[in-house]
Amino acid sequence: MSLDRRNPEELSPPTGFSHATVATVATGTRVVFLAGQTALDGEGKVVGATLPEQFERALGNLLAALRAAGGSPGDLARVTVYATDVADYRAHARELGLVWQRLAGRDYPAMAVIGVTRLWDEQALVELDGFAVLD
Repeated sequence: MSLDRRNPEELSPPTGFSHATVATVATGTRVVFLAGQTALDGEGKVVGATLPEQFERALGNLLAALRAAGGSPGDLARVTVYATDVADYRAHARELGLVWQRLAGRDYPAMAVIGVTRLWDEQALVELDGFAVLD
């Protein structure tokens, strides 16, 4: 097995982590582990005041990391959403689903939404991480 770390330039520079790590196994299959992505812009500032705005940016960042690893939205096998307000997430579920469809298509990976007290960046309302399998 080999590991290849990817850090796309359009994302906030990583400190103490990689945005994506690609593990290639003996069969040639690649598994991409995607670091948690919030609504950080390229300069490391959280953008968006609302959950839907931040979700869109966080998902865009997750997909940018996936693209840098050679994948596409259809390769996502699992995504975990960490939300600081699950009730707000549920209230915006339809809107968030439309954001997902616009950015990632109509195929959904296995997903979970987990409520958290806070995220690394205090202004962040949502974070997404996941993994993908590439043939």
